[in-house]
Amino acid sequence: MCGIVGIVGDSEVTSRLFDGLKRLEYRGYDSAGIATVHDGEIDRRRASGKLIHLAEVLAADPLPGDVGIAHTRWATHGGPTTNNAHPHATEHVALVHNGIIENFKPLRDELIARGRKFDSETDTEVVAHLVSEKVEQGLSPHDAVKEVLPRLHGAFALAILFRDHPELLIGARLGSPLVVGYGDGETYLGSDALALGPLTQRIAYLEEGDWVVATRDGASIFDKDNNPVERPIVNSGVTGELVSKGNHRHFMLKEIYEQPIVVAQTLRSYLQRMEERVTLPIPEFDLGAIRRVTIVACGTSYYAGMVAKYWFEQFARVPVDIDVASEFRYRAPVMEEGGLMIVISQSGETADTLAALRHARGEGQKIAAVVNVPTSTMAREADLLLPTHAGPEIGVASTKAFTCQLAVLAALAANLARAKGKLAEGEEKAIVRHLAEAPAAINGALAYDESIEAMAGLVAGARDVLYLGRGTDYPLALEGALKLKEISYIHAEGYAAGEMKHGPIALIDDAVPVIVIAPSGPLFDKTVSNMQEVQARGGQVILISDYDGVQAAGEKCIATITMPKVHPLIAPLVYAVPVQLLAYHVAVAKGTDVDQPRNLAKSVTVE
Repeated sequence: MCGIVGIVGDSEVTSRLFDGLKRLEYRGYDSAGIATVHDGEIDRRRASGKLIHLAEVLAADPLPGDVGIAHTRWATHGGPTTNNAHPHATEHVALVHNGIIENFKPLRDELIARGRKFDSETDTEVVAHLVSEKVEQGLSPHDAVKEVLPRLHGAFALAILFRDHPELLIGARLGSPLVVGYGDGETYLGSDALALGPLTQRIAYLEEGDWVVATRDGASIFDKDNNPVERPIVNSGVTGELVSKGNHRHFMLKEIYEQPIVVAQTLRSYLQRMEERVTLPIPEFDLGAIRRVTIVACGTSYYAGMVAKYWFEQFARVPVDIDVASEFRYRAPVMEEGGLMIVISQSGETADTLAALRHARGEGQKIAAVVNVPTSTMAREADLLLPTHAGPEIGVASTKAFTCQLAVLAALAANLARAKGKLAEGEEKAIVRHLAEAPAAINGALAYDESIEAMAGLVAGARDVLYLGRGTDYPLALEGALKLKEISYIHAEGYAAGEMKHGPIALIDDAVPVIVIAPSGPLFDKTVSNMQEVQARGGQVILISDYDGVQAAGEKCIATITMPKVHPLIAPLVYAVPVQLLAYHVAVAKGTDVDQPRNLAKSVTVE
């Protein structure tokens, strides 16, 4: 989603603000801008499209000033035009905003009735005018913001610049993250720690409803009731170096290849190899007393949760509900006493998932958070933090975060099964051994990269593609289809293989490639039967299986992808690799922007 950087500095800030925006490119955006105060005036530069366009504007018309704010915008209200780009400004203030102001329409109408003129279609501009009105009435920046914040409904992170007070910035957050960075004679605001990496590693995370007055000497933080508060200053651990693609053409490919390492790192936190036991951080509740599990997530994280549902019910014999986070609250879910909600989110800030977490908390549920950012809002609000250790994932299409989520969820399922008395010691040892084999098996899957690249042309020219799978391979079919849609813009759908005959088989003809995920094992014969129904109707099948499966059923397929033979427990981690690589190579063949596909954002912080 959108990115924020702000600096109250002791030297010119534009180049550093621009550097911060480059570090936030991975979040997805369609316009960008910077504003500073210089010689008693607010000045700004904005551009639609990629940062290179803003760089051209700055090169033609430099922007001086030692206090400033910068923003990358992902369009919500109003298209990705220069006028809609942030910062938005009046004569007295400029501001940037992540999130959404839900009541912007009545606020805008009210402001227009008072004679205010608007230059954009955005919800954000109403905040600039509201704050500006208060300043024009003689209020201090501190008091102006304090009066405006309660009027804003929705989700926001704000950084506000004042023409007549070039010694400060004011920031605020509600439902969208914002961090404060502490330097030597400088103070910073950022939408995440990565944005501030070159500037400082000393940061404080604002809590829900907090707002902050940042000066060169430090920061004064206030809670939602305007009481002064202290928020702990921690070491972010983020270096000043930009994350590099290394020798890879795209971040996505680099991150696919990092999976053996990061899955191993993740499992190291959850497996006691010598004792052959699964271990978790000690929860603040009795795991054995859990009577029902609810899993909530979005997108790729939701498909990780679908795989986990099979594991929880198979190992722990605990009933599991799973919901798309954006729908969860709106069906008035019945949440039983003694339940556990598991939220899954790479960023730990996904707005829909965070709202579901808070709803479940209000219903008396215990909360476990599977997140890649251990300092995120979800991590801080959970009873049980289960970090993945994927490291920064820059490609918008999630790859290594997905497999690390699966690793954590498998460990949690085994631990819950043990706590419920459903897992014998020998069974737990076997699970540990199988999970420990996953990194090497993922590495083995990567060995087929070139052969997958060679067959990408079979899919790149298609208008529609179907993915089929059974059991835990069904969520992988959904994930494969999502990956292909995200980065190649080919329409793709995933189906449970047995559901083909109940409608989707009508889509089959010789122009529709069908990707079948079918490792050999107890579900193989049934999946192959569904595959043969597709072939009988002219469907062009690409089979992803192991050697035994390919030998048994690959003869009539237009292509096969042979995976290492693995235990069914770790098959989802291993078979994620070929669907990722196939999507990647198809997108490259089509010439799309693999790392920053159109219309998408890395972290979705609005509902």
